[in-house]
Amino acid sequence: MPWISTSRSITLKTFPKMVERRVEVVARLKSLEEAAAPIVTFLQNPNAVQELRAEKQHNLQMLNDRYQIGTEQIEALYQYAKFQFECGNYSGAADYLYQYRDLSMNSERSLSALWGKLAAEILMQNWDTALEELNRLKEIIDSKNFSSPLNQVQGRIWLMHWSLFIFFNNENGRTQIIDLFNQDKYLNAIQTNAPHLLRYLATAFIVNKRRRPQFKDFIKVIQQEQHSFEDPITEFLACVYVNYDFDEAQKKMKMCEEVILNDPFLGKRVEEGSFTTVPLRDEFLENARLFMFETYCHIHQRIDMGVVAEKLNLNYDEAERWIVNLIKTSKLDAKIDSQTGTIVIEPNHLNVYEQLIDHTKALSGRTNKLVTQLLEHAQQSQPAR
Repeated sequence: MPWISTSRSITLKTFPKMVERRVEVVARLKSLEEAAAPIVTFLQNPNAVQELRAEKQHNLQMLNDRYQIGTEQIEALYQYAKFQFECGNYSGAADYLYQYRDLSMNSERSLSALWGKLAAEILMQNWDTALEELNRLKEIIDSKNFSSPLNQVQGRIWLMHWSLFIFFNNENGRTQIIDLFNQDKYLNAIQTNAPHLLRYLATAFIVNKRRRPQFKDFIKVIQQEQHSFEDPITEFLACVYVNYDFDEAQKKMKMCEEVILNDPFLGKRVEEGSFTTVPLRDEFLENARLFMFETYCHIHQRIDMGVVAEKLNLNYDEAERWIVNLIKTSKLDAKIDSQTGTIVIEPNHLNVYEQLIDHTKALSGRTNKLVTQLLEHAQQSQPAR
């Protein structure tokens, strides 16, 4: 390529601007090292660190009296840690930011340091530690003493974006996405300023069969947003559960596969021998077919096998095997009539008692949610009085 030198030895002399930039960076690093040297020296002394207590005011007084270290040196530690992060030394940055938070009395800077440590742990792929930092941030953001409601909403949105790196590299990540994103406060933030995050919540619901009780409420959100936000995965759910348009759902399912393959979180590749697979795509398609089939069965009593194969994007034999396995492994009350090539669905209506129980549970859940919101509102308004 024309911009690559044919010489084997390329030095910084070839790039004057890079030389100038390097001089600036080295000078900045030396300046920050000198400013933070007293506190760094202290933190590297295990015996001295043992003198620190949980009370920050005591620590500041002790550092000032015994080591002549004041708030200026502590703030220099923050700047030094930030520069280490910008230079790619994420391990050093994470350590310094952790120590800074234990010493700083500046709540705004401490919060910024926590965000920085979260980013550093993610970049080092320390997923368990990153999850701990994420939970700490969530606790601070959700506290009633947080700066303002507007900043609180923005903080939740940023937290959900960063959480995607963690949840899609965590064994229980799909469940954790639902636990976080589907909370009222976070779902409201998504609907207000970040509707694109509905893609990940919808995907988590589709591949996670254990979360069906919350799924009905989520479909209502999809219904509310279907005219203002377009995404193949959320549109697939709208086609199946809101519009009952299975022809359109079939088209959306093909689009969903393309979306998953191109999404940096959903399309994570796994090497299996000489093959590369996308596990989430396979799970998604399997469960998407199940969603379509279950819903189709609820509104029909007899279904042609050829129609089912077409709707599920399978050939006839694959569809027949898939349905036979589904009948064996699920509670679906159906049978295949081989002579007519149809699936016969046995009606399974809830009796009055079961319907009453279901409605009572739903009413109880909504009541508890309302009581919780009222208590939180009362706690927030109490200091103002």
